[in-house]
Amino acid sequence: QVQLVESGGGLVQAGGSLRLSCAASGSGFSISDMGWYRRVPGKQRELVAAIARSGTGGYADSVKDRFTISRDNAKNTVYLQMNSLKPEDTAVYYCNTNPPQSTYWGQGTQVTVSS
Repeated sequence: QVQLVESGGGLVQAGGSLRLSCAASGSGFSISDMGWYRRVPGKQRELVAAIARSGTGGYADSVKDRFTISRDNAKNTVYLQMNSLKPEDTAVYYCNTNPPQSTYWGQGTQVTVSS
C-alpha cells in the first residue's frame, strides 16, 4: 500500500513560481511511473505532468515549457516545479501513479494564482 502526501501549494501572483512535493510511503515507489494531476471545481481531474521510473517526463500542452516534473527515488519523492504561473493554473494539485490508483489519492495541495 502506498500513501502519498502533497505539499508546497499556496497563493502566488501571476508570473510567480511554486515547487510542489509529493512524499510517498510504502513500497513500490521507485518502480512506479508517477504523475501530477490537478482539479478545478466542476471539472474532471487532469494529468498535467508525468514521469517514468527512468526519469523521462511528459507534459500537458497547457503547462509545457512552464512546469518541470522530477523525482528522487532515494527520498521516495516527486516534485513539480511550476514557473510563469497563470490564473488558470489555480487548482488542487495531486500526485498519484500514472495511471492513477483510486486508493492512492491524497488530500492534494491548493495552488491559487492571482491576476
